[in-house]
Amino acid sequence: MASLSQWVQGARPRTLPAALAPVAAGTGAAAWQLEALHGEVDWALVVPRALLALAVSFCLQIGVNYANDYSDGIRGTDDDRVGPFRLTGSGAARPATVKRAAIASLAIGGLCGLVLIALAQIWWTLVIGAAAIAAAWFYTGGKKPYGYLGLGELFVFVFFGLVAVNGTAFAITGAPTWVALLASVAIGLLAVALMLTNNLRDIPTDALSGKRTLAVRLGERGTRALYSAVVLAPFALMVPVMVVQWPVALVVLALPLALFPVRTVLHGAAGRELIPVLGATGRLELVFSLLLLSGLLL
Repeated sequence: MASLSQWVQGARPRTLPAALAPVAAGTGAAAWQLEALHGEVDWALVVPRALLALAVSFCLQIGVNYANDYSDGIRGTDDDRVGPFRLTGSGAARPATVKRAAIASLAIGGLCGLVLIALAQIWWTLVIGAAAIAAAWFYTGGKKPYGYLGLGELFVFVFFGLVAVNGTAFAITGAPTWVALLASVAIGLLAVALMLTNNLRDIPTDALSGKRTLAVRLGERGTRALYSAVVLAPFALMVPVMVVQWPVALVVLALPLALFPVRTVLHGAAGRELIPVLGATGRLELVFSLLLLSGLLL
């Protein structure tokens, strides 16, 4: 029977910045838009909706991590891992228990999303919410998981970038904004970097198990180049925002945090050497999003 500590490890805490970052960016973009349109921000409206969006994001992230643990574990993909601890693959927890944990996390996220939709009166987004939950499960679940086809990074970019950032902002303001759109692309690229770190590390075992991730398809050289590009591009994307809101230049303070992971990846780190890169990439995404939030609020 898995211990509490093992369940926490199974939730993959190093990936959780990918859940907080889009909500922070979306909240900042929404507050900026409200200030620009009305001259003030109604925090009594903003805070509850932002917290609900955060609950949705965290639950979906944890849910997809447990679902991935379960699906890869029963397929044998995790039988010879060099990455972080896995509940199913290690035998610490029964597959059915891990599956229930994944379903419970996704269900709680769906419930929080339903409350947010009701508050914002944007019922049409139920379709998007259902798609997000389905994407979380079918990343490695089902008969033809899209994560095994090299589409994982695309779905992460869409749901933990475009959908999460713009969805948060829209639930608060009820209107789209170009600032949220640019922020969503930037945050989405950093979320892609997190997944690329995992998949670069797992190229040898994934290739043997038939998991044709984008990293397996691109090979090590292509994956390392792509990782560097998606880590650095978000800083360039913020330049137009800086023009109209100069405090957003604070995001440049996160640039030094990009140097270690990019240098490590480009210098050929492999296997367990890439585990610190995962943590560093997560910290970069978190700090970038919080600096962006600060810059938009100032």
